[in-house]
Amino acid sequence: MGIITLEMTDRLYWLGRYLERVYTTVKLYADSYDHLIDEEQYDYKTFCKKIDIPDVYGSKEVFLQKYPYDENDMNSLYSNLLRAYDNAVVLRHEIGSEALSYVQLCIYDIKKSSEGNAPMIELQNMVDHIMAFWGTADDLIASERIRDILKTGKRVERIDLYGRLSFPLEDLKREVHRMTFRVKKSGMKYDEEMLKELEEMVESGQVDYRKVVELIEAIIVV
Repeated sequence: MGIITLEMTDRLYWLGRYLERVYTTVKLYADSYDHLIDEEQYDYKTFCKKIDIPDVYGSKEVFLQKYPYDENDMNSLYSNLLRAYDNAVVLRHEIGSEALSYVQLCIYDIKKSSEGNAPMIELQNMVDHIMAFWGTADDLIASERIRDILKTGKRVERIDLYGRLSFPLEDLKREVHRMTFRVKKSGMKYDEEMLKELEEMVESGQVDYRKVVELIEAIIVV
């Protein structure tokens, strides 16, 4: 593998982040879906608040249509997936055609979900294809550094979401350890002091979740 440019690093990092964002938020959406459909008074705003996105929907019915599928909603599952796909296409040579094909399948899955009578089945297929992408990346991407940059993006996004969602401390601690391992191997620029502060916070057990989000968004320099 030749030189990894700054543009390639940025695209790899954000490919990892966008795929993880879709993966984690679609699982949360799936957990809430039955309540959204079946309960007349279920407040969709609770879901928006959990994942820290603005309520631009106005009603539960609009939310159910736009949040998964509206490419013009920058917070939707579809728009995040499109951003992942845009990066993956440019990185075809670096990640390989098979890994790219799984991102393409995710696009197919979410489109089929929007058109069908069992949308959650197709969204589960999308989750499976994201997992297959990561398995293929581990198996077929020869460059360890490329894998490390991708996985740094994945772990950073997961920590960001876990902070916003106030996940249990042990889950957060595990992801911080995994991210620290990856970023130090990746060759990416990062803020050592902020990384140390994040590590010390999760180890202390006294976690300020808002501070976790602030730190993780500032640690990586891309």
